[in-house]
Amino acid sequence: MQDATIVEALRRKFDALVGDLDERGRRRWAAVEARALGRGGVTAVAAATGLSDRTIRTGLGELDDPRPLAAERQRRVGAGRKPHRITQPGLLEALDRLIEPTARGAPTSPLRWTCQSTRRLAAALRDRGFAAGASTVRRSLAAMGYSLQANRKTREGRQHPDRDGQFRHIDARVRARKRRREPAVSVDTKKKEVLGNHKNPGRTYRPKGRPREVDTHDFPDARRGKAVPYGVYDIHHDEAGVSVGVSHDTAEFAAGALRRWWQKLGRRRYAGARRLLVTADSGGSNGARSRLWKVELQKLADETGLIIEVCHYPPGTSKWNKIEHRLFCHITRNWRGVPLETLEVVVESIGHTTTAAGLEVHAWLDEETYAKGRKVSDAELAECVIKRQGFHGEWNYEIHPRNS
Repeated sequence: MQDATIVEALRRKFDALVGDLDERGRRRWAAVEARALGRGGVTAVAAATGLSDRTIRTGLGELDDPRPLAAERQRRVGAGRKPHRITQPGLLEALDRLIEPTARGAPTSPLRWTCQSTRRLAAALRDRGFAAGASTVRRSLAAMGYSLQANRKTREGRQHPDRDGQFRHIDARVRARKRRREPAVSVDTKKKEVLGNHKNPGRTYRPKGRPREVDTHDFPDARRGKAVPYGVYDIHHDEAGVSVGVSHDTAEFAAGALRRWWQKLGRRRYAGARRLLVTADSGGSNGARSRLWKVELQKLADETGLIIEVCHYPPGTSKWNKIEHRLFCHITRNWRGVPLETLEVVVESIGHTTTAAGLEVHAWLDEETYAKGRKVSDAELAECVIKRQGFHGEWNYEIHPRNS
């Protein structure tokens, strides 16, 4: 047979067997074929299989070695390329200093403020005289116990000494309202959404290869505007009402959302109630220091005859507000991957949010215009009937109707 015919025959044999051979089996099979061919056999087998001639010669040596490899081993002890920690002493230490410059006493490291990709790290190591590629860096980092990790929100900064005390106070007040069958709600504003054919995080099922096409840029569209969802979550009954505003997130808008919840849901469910407990964050439109928030709640108390008790979560603890993890997260999950093109889409998506636990959500469009920067004078605030509680009156207070 001619050389090309021999190589082709070997290739067919190798392709038929390679899936069943491990490293040791491939090496020894190639050696057996090369020996059977005689002179030029190593070259022919290498051309047919893609194995290096050195690998095939190693296999020939193993065939003649009177000390066969143990059945569980692919190579002899000490065989293969030496690890970089042996051939290049100091490489791991240099890599460690590049990864953690401030902890290793090198605050002027050129990689301190750059993306520490394996390619950049390899380039930095080469500048320091080491022979290293991206694959070497990747294996070395794994051996050193490093891995790719995202930021984790765990550091909360300085905590107020009465933080836990306020949590217990809020829990006690919610339980008190439940015993008396009176409402306790959690309120907050969800993230504002720019309307338009914009990308929305998440994925939805569509025909394969036909994703929803959206705009390349998420620039606000002045004609479509934005949606401002403000939620009122009924803690006792796992039910919520969400007002979707079209202007600004102000205290007047927040109080209006609370009013709408009471008119459409609250007063029927809690007929005869004398109190309404509102749990809210310390900042934003319903902040503890907002004068307008208190003035607008006073109007609501006068209209309904309810004593409105407000308990604010301490600063920096908004993620414990029940509306965040009992309502807003489910709304986000419900409209994932869906462009929020119009206000109707936003309202319908919110209104169709449910959970297996029985969450029920109602959504309404609030087309009123709420002006920003509205000031409340001392005289206007003094007209409010505010009774501060003994424990942190700046966080816990009651607003009584003026006509009672």
